[in-house]
Order: sequence, then structure tokens, then C-alpha cells
Amino acid sequence: MVPSALTSAVAAVVLSVTGISAGSAGHTAGSTSPHGSGNGKTDNVQVRAEGRFVPPGAPTPSSAITYVQELVPAGSWVQVSQHSDQRGTRVDLRVKGLKPGYKYGVHVHQKPCGQKPTDAGGHYQNKPSTDPHDTNPDNEVWLDFAARKDGSGKASAYHTWGFRRGEAAAIVIHREQGGAGERLACFSVPFAPPPGS
Repeated sequence: MVPSALTSAVAAVVLSVTGISAGSAGHTAGSTSPHGSGNGKTDNVQVRAEGRFVPPGAPTPSSAITYVQELVPAGSWVQVSQHSDQRGTRVDLRVKGLKPGYKYGVHVHQKPCGQKPTDAGGHYQNKPSTDPHDTNPDNEVWLDFAARKDGSGKASAYHTWGFRRGEAAAIVIHREQGGAGERLACFSVPFAPPPGS
């Protein structure tokens, strides 16, 4: 099989598993894959999801919702990947089509996206707390970035801890960098706990 045919076959499998049409405006594809070393045990977990932002109530649904189109335009693209093993968790964010030069704040949130910005719940915290001092990049996943001249951006975060099952379900793009700010957009991601959890 030639590489381009292999790539097309893999894309078709991902799309058929997720039930999403490749041509839809709100195209979203995601996958969660446990990986092992051949000894019957899972060594790591990998998650990858991507989508195009649509406004709430758009005729073509998407896991990526924009609430403020001036800063996160409909049709802009997002990809989030997670790699977790016994040593920790890495989360990577890539975006395209955002406002050039703008500085965005991004965090992992507890619940999936919804029609309202607040539907995603609060920030995921390794040690849940109501103390404002625990709202920090060591206890949470922060993926702040500044969009380049072409509207693209990327960020990564690494922690020696992993997500608890069912408690991390989205990334939220905020108006400001740091601990909080208005919610501009949300992308539901099937984050997974590390192997053995």
C-alpha cells in the first residue's frame, strides 16, 4: 500500500468510528488509543481530537463551539492531543485561523462544551480546591499562547500527574492569559486517565 493510500485508509477508519462526515463544516474527529509493549500491558494512552469551530446552535454540530467570533472565528481549526504514561501527561494544542497577535488563555475544563460558555464547568485541577492559590499552572493544565501573524498558534503542558477518569472533558479558550477570563470558545476532548488508573 502506498503512503497516501495508507493515510486515506487511516482517516476513513477514524471517521467511520466517530461517525463524522469528512466534508461537514463542523468536522470533528477524535480517537483514544492504549499502547502496549507487547507484554499484554498498556504502557501509555494517546488521545487526539480535532475540529472546526461553529457558533452555538449551528446547523452542522461540532465539538468545537465559538462564543465570540471576533476572536475565535467560525471555521477556525483546533487540535488537541494527550500522551499519558506512568511518568506523567503531556497535552498539546494547535490552532489555525485565530486573530493574529492576540494572546489567548487556554485551560482544560471538567465538563464537555455546551450551548453556554459555562457548560464546561470549572478548570480541571490535580488537587481539587476552592483556594485561589491553587489556580495555577502546576495544579491545572494551562496552554496559553499568542497567535502568530497567520493566526496559528500552539502550546504544550507537561505534568507528572494524570487525569482522573471522567473529570477532564474539554479545553476552553479564554480572553486573557493566566488563571481566568471570559470564555471565548470550547472544544470537547475525550481526555483519558493514565494506564493502570
